[in-house]
Amino acid sequence: MPIHGNIHIKDYDYPLPPARIAQFPLEQRDGSKLLIWKEGKITESVFAKIGDELPEDSILVFNDTKVIRARLIFSKSTGATIEVFCLEPLSPVTEIQASFAQTSSCTWKCLVGNVKRWKDGILQKTFVLEGNPYTLSAEKKENLGDGCFSILFRWEPSELSFSEIIDRAGMVPLPPYITRASTTLDSSRYQTIYAKHEGSVAAPTAGLHFTESTLQTLNKKNISFKKVTLHVGIGTFRPVSVEDIAAHIMHSEKVSVELSTIRDLVRDIQKPIFAVGTTSVRTLESLYWLGVKLITDGDDRHPEIHQWDAYDPGYERDIYCAEALSALADYLVKTGCDRYTGGTELMIVPGYRFRIVKGMITNFHMPQSTLLLLVAAFIGIDWKVAYEYALSHDFRFLSYGDACLFFRREFQ
Repeated sequence: MPIHGNIHIKDYDYPLPPARIAQFPLEQRDGSKLLIWKEGKITESVFAKIGDELPEDSILVFNDTKVIRARLIFSKSTGATIEVFCLEPLSPVTEIQASFAQTSSCTWKCLVGNVKRWKDGILQKTFVLEGNPYTLSAEKKENLGDGCFSILFRWEPSELSFSEIIDRAGMVPLPPYITRASTTLDSSRYQTIYAKHEGSVAAPTAGLHFTESTLQTLNKKNISFKKVTLHVGIGTFRPVSVEDIAAHIMHSEKVSVELSTIRDLVRDIQKPIFAVGTTSVRTLESLYWLGVKLITDGDDRHPEIHQWDAYDPGYERDIYCAEALSALADYLVKTGCDRYTGGTELMIVPGYRFRIVKGMITNFHMPQSTLLLLVAAFIGIDWKVAYEYALSHDFRFLSYGDACLFFRREFQ
């Protein structure tokens, strides 16, 4: 039976009072509380002192994705409000950065709110940029199912890129459990200070706690930094709606990692590697399985990670990390690529054996979520103890909440 069989989502529930969900960020990013779980023991500190908890000469891996202003609000002449939430590009290109560079028009897969009030016709909204008026139009095309549609965007004048258009016309895509309207504060605070590559519809929230001061303190301790990119997609907002987790569908998310970073990981694989956020965890572990697939299947086609690949008995399970990562690096050199770019659906659930990540910095996650399953896979049944401690010690939860530092159970 697959390792993910017989995992029931109801076993990963906990009471989360709405009052414990942080609605605003703290005034100081690194002023948040920090729960530390190590060797089955819980202590707490403040995030600004996280360097005191990390071993010297360790590596922190950050996700440098940048949140886009994905929420577009249109008003119909009837007074109805339609929300169009941009998810991923469809045409004329599917690569995210290339789509952002498009001028005149492009088509995206979008979630549409209040779609029953938008039976046909073209929606429009106007805005002013540097004193010049612009008009953005949205036309509903194909129904893609699951509340999603292909939406053709056009804008006039047409010289602006789509990135510039949504940066001015869109809103910060705060998660639905933040029940207030977005403000100008969110434009900076719902973004890590090292965000670089546009493409996420939600922030990698563990990174929101880092400040320049924090990074300088870590650097003085000989802690080095690596960057990977995973563009957070629709799966972040999708609750687990099935009882047996084997029936849950993970959406693919775009991953991009430089060849030089993969080579650095091969060189430093014996060092303590800490992932900043669950997205960095999934990216690093996906790199391992990409190498395994290349070794097992050959390199006739570009590898991507499907939801249950890591549990497939057809893949060799005892390949060393350095060997798998080296196979991926060799593949990139052979194909003339300076980075891996592809998709991952990797779903990490209890029973998964971590290959690369020794420690994880993360926020507190929603009950019955895939992210909570990942935490449970990382520290075992003690996830309940950690969350009960946080609830009884005034920790703030979810995106704008406090942070955790978890050391992998077998790495102690």
